[in-house]
Order: sequence, then structure tokens, then C-alpha cells
Amino acid sequence: MIRILLAEDMHMLRGALAALLNLEADLEVVAEVARGDAVLPAALAHQPTVAVLDLDMPGADGLSAARDLAAALPDCRVLILTALGRPEALRSALAARVGGFMLKDAQPDQLAAAIRSVAAGEHVIDPKLAAAALTARTSPLTPRESDVLRLAAGGAEIEEMADALHLSQGTVRNYLGAAVTKLDARNRLDAVRIAREQGWLA
Repeated sequence: MIRILLAEDMHMLRGALAALLNLEADLEVVAEVARGDAVLPAALAHQPTVAVLDLDMPGADGLSAARDLAAALPDCRVLILTALGRPEALRSALAARVGGFMLKDAQPDQLAAAIRSVAAGEHVIDPKLAAAALTARTSPLTPRESDVLRLAAGGAEIEEMADALHLSQGTVRNYLGAAVTKLDARNRLDAVRIAREQGWLA
């Protein structure tokens, strides 16, 4: 029996996924959580074979939760689900050594098959995501420029960004200016929009 931890912040979707997966004779959903920071405690309590994690959740995103699982429960395999096929997110997922990366619009039988494959130690990537990743432009942003744009996307002011990144306000302004220039953006909000559309703020 493949034991599944299901992490999805949308209650109706989580309930539907759990019901569908429990219809499979060899799959059992042993834990359900709505937040990324609830994944590790639930996994430690229930010892799942596979954790099926939404990429975007409150508390912690799916990739952060996957890294926590890899450190604490290396035998637990991870399958990431996402609504948006962002190439940068796929690259980040591969770097985090997740076992699979699927779009939420996959058919139930495809998801069940992906869970079985991931449980068996195989890697599963949605073909549409793989194609998008291969054709996507590489981000021109440095990691720090990406960091300040992520914070800007969340509405942080310069002072808050500086505190969060342990940088001076002048350095944060320099990173923002560099990002705006590299993306040929009008301002920081335009830079955030461009970077999001390209999948560079995963």
C-alpha cells in the first residue's frame, strides 16, 4: 500500500483529490494538510510513502516543504502539483530533487500513475511542463535581484526588504535598479510583472 500525504490549501480540491486517490486499491491518503509548514509534522506523524504537495501554499511553499522532508524523511518521495507551468519552478523542483512535477489539470488516472512511479523511485514530469522548460529563456537576474523582486511582489517597502535580506537600503535600491534595467521595465512593479510572466520568481 502506498501511503500518501496530501498538502493543498484549497479545501474542496484537497477533499476531491483525497476521495479520488482513496478509490485506488493500492493508494491510501493517510494525512491531509492545508499549509506548507504543516507538511513536516504530519509526515513525521504518519510516515507517508509519497507526499503530494501543492507548489503554492501559505506557511511555506511546496519546494520548501520538499526540502524539509528530504532532510528529515529521506525515504519519503515528493510529487509537486502546480496550477501554473512555470519553467523556473520546474528547475527549482529538480534542484530540490523532487520525484515528480505535475500540472493540477492532469487526469486522475495520470496522477495515480505518477504517484506509483514516484513511489517506485522513478521521476515523473508533466510533458507540457518539460516542453515549456526547454523553450523558456534563462533568467538574467542574479539570485539577490530575484530575492528583492519577490519581496517587492509581496508589497514590501525598501526598509522591509533591507531587514529581510540583511542588506542596506542603498544596496536593495541598487538590486532593484539592476533588475528593472535588465528586464527593460518601466519600474519595479513592471519588473515584477515581467519576471512573473517568464516564470523567474518561482
